[in-house]
Amino acid sequence: MNAQPIFEGSFRDAPPDAVLECGVCWWRYEPEWGDPEHGIAPGTAFSALPETWSCPQCQAPKHKFMVTRS
Repeated sequence: MNAQPIFEGSFRDAPPDAVLECGVCWWRYEPEWGDPEHGIAPGTAFSALPETWSCPQCQAPKHKFMVTRS
């Protein structure tokens, strides 16, 4: 049986190493990888991303992301 992600709530309360998924396209932001294509260094917590950052896949705003754990 595959473990499904559990959505835990707002990124504002997330620990720095939390993985988040876009609620529109399900793209995952993993802090250990960052978003190098958009100038976000590996190790950058989601909460530290600029407010203007958006999903690289569908351009959804930050508030559309949900904290997950497997």
